[in-house]
Amino acid sequence: MKHNIGVAIAIPAPYADELEAWREHFGDPQAHTIQAHVTLLPPTALADLDPVIDHLQAVARRHEPFEVELRGTGTFRPLSPVVYVRVAAGAQPITTLERDVRSGPLARKLRFDFHPHVTVAQDVPDETLVGAQRTLADYAAAFTVGAITLYEMGSDHVWSPMQHFPLGVAA
Repeated sequence: MKHNIGVAIAIPAPYADELEAWREHFGDPQAHTIQAHVTLLPPTALADLDPVIDHLQAVARRHEPFEVELRGTGTFRPLSPVVYVRVAAGAQPITTLERDVRSGPLARKLRFDFHPHVTVAQDVPDETLVGAQRTLADYAAAFTVGAITLYEMGSDHVWSPMQHFPLGVAA
């Protein structure tokens, strides 16, 4: 059986609810397909989950919880029609974590260089992207990252959390 998985840092409540509501407000067609997150491993198809789960447990044990601050917006335009909330603090531990996740059984090349962010508008008209970037220019949130999450895309194209891996916890 093939699995379509991804690994991410889930944004906690109440910030996740706020960012998801904004994504819906901007008309993003993917607003209801996954909770607000910072991607560590983009969608990846594979057959065997057991080595992935072992790998993610080991990765999580090697990393301690850390603080993240989201502040302001950015865009990947014109390369990609995306507006995002910036990771203003915590980008380095996220980048280190991402590299560790994307090793071993999850080693793969990326289409674009890794840039930690939280998408708030994607695949919407350009004027909506501009509006999203302006509307959330003063957005700010801070929280502790204490886990990474393995997601799987279902037949309905909705990403559901499969398992959480607490950071810094010995087996």
